[in-house]
Amino acid sequence: MIDTQDYAALFLGDVPLMDTRAPVEFTRGAFPSAENLPLMLDDERAQVGTCYKAHGQAAALALGHRLVAGETKTARVQGWLDFAARNPTGYLYCFRGGLRSLICQQWMREAGFHYPRVTGGYKAMRRFLINTLEEESARRPFIVIGGHTGAGKTELLAAVANSMDLEALAHHRGSAFGKRPGGQPPQITFENGIAIALLKHAHRHPHHPTVVEDESRLIGQRYLPQCLRESMERSPLVLVESSVEERVEHTFQNYILGALEEHCGHAGPAAGFEAFADSLRRALFNIRRRLGGELHARLDALLAAALREHQAGDPNRHREWIGIVLRDYYDPMYNYQLRQKQARVIFSGRADAVRDYLKLEIKETQ
Repeated sequence: MIDTQDYAALFLGDVPLMDTRAPVEFTRGAFPSAENLPLMLDDERAQVGTCYKAHGQAAALALGHRLVAGETKTARVQGWLDFAARNPTGYLYCFRGGLRSLICQQWMREAGFHYPRVTGGYKAMRRFLINTLEEESARRPFIVIGGHTGAGKTELLAAVANSMDLEALAHHRGSAFGKRPGGQPPQITFENGIAIALLKHAHRHPHHPTVVEDESRLIGQRYLPQCLRESMERSPLVLVESSVEERVEHTFQNYILGALEEHCGHAGPAAGFEAFADSLRRALFNIRRRLGGELHARLDALLAAALREHQAGDPNRHREWIGIVLRDYYDPMYNYQLRQKQARVIFSGRADAVRDYLKLEIKETQ
């Protein structure tokens, strides 16, 4: 294997990537198939950077070799070799594809293992994805799935070919109550995920529309890239119809039972339930101004009672406050927004009818 600058092939193939940047750089933005195995840790990188500004490249390089030496160097090289053994078809990179990745490559070669690197590094790959996001958002056809909160739009996406689940990429369920344990990815990582999904759609199904859920500007704390949002706002809209009772049950299953399971898996039963309960209380508090003081107080009391019964083993009382939130908070907002989008609606029906319609639409574009 030789060094590469075929960024499309890397992302289309989900090629394993060894990111040798410092952890702080990786935290700001990364790629889905990347693992952070840095040449220098944050404090070491900061020292080398300060030295470079004061004394130049040669002095900075010498300091770097002093900081990453002996057992520290041995441990880091072994980490890279272990990654290469697990991922023999992968590549390594640093920020610009320069000195750091060359050093890593050299030290691995000295240890008996040649591992290729990505020419241009993270910066070039990120620029490629920014261009992909802008170009594919502008030229790809989209179909947007809309419907009242709790209508099961996300489940529909999973049943339709060439769909893109923006909420999964944002690690958020997409409402005031949609926060998930583990937090959201950085904005740049979210954008990278969208760009890679669009790249795969364009490569595998160039003539099929990409199906997405109707989203607001923000999914949790992550905002949709403007180029994608503008394309979605011009795209045809398919509406999922569902009764209030069905939406209450869907919300109960996903935002209560499913969310609690996630929290317990993340933090354990006791701490998980408390994190789950706190997440619901905070979400309700965050929409208090839109609810109004009287309704918020009523819902707060209903939620507290539901959580007490839930902790005692019976979660069913949650349905009461869920129904009120859907009818008195989400539905009026949705109905107002739908009036602004009515001209874009090309089909509406229950979930099975919408699924069949979308499958037919995609088939006819083949």
